[in-house]
Amino acid sequence: MHEMAMTEKLIDVVENFADSEGCQRIRVVRIEIGKLSGVEPAMMHFCFDAVARGTVAENAVLEISEVEGNAWCFDCRRQVPLAARFEPCPRCGGVNLQPMDGTRMRVKEMEVE
Repeated sequence: MHEMAMTEKLIDVVENFADSEGCQRIRVVRIEIGKLSGVEPAMMHFCFDAVARGTVAENAVLEISEVEGNAWCFDCRRQVPLAARFEPCPRCGGVNLQPMDGTRMRVKEMEVE
């Protein structure tokens, strides 16, 4: 379950931000998770409460928005939507794809006190 490690890294980022900005408490953490990133949003929610315990993010709300996946298909030479990694091109059925969007996870914003 790499979501636990990802959540621990997220809390590190949040705590470093809080330290540098003099924040007492983080109320909301908003992140974006790409559909091709391999990160399960439900597992991030599950891990967040446990990992945030005892930090400035304890009791914070984690809001997750998902970013659609897109890939370049070398077979039909088009950018195509892609729902999951290792799926074939929805236009031509080709498997020669290069993911372009939806591969990352990032902190979008935080509400702080």
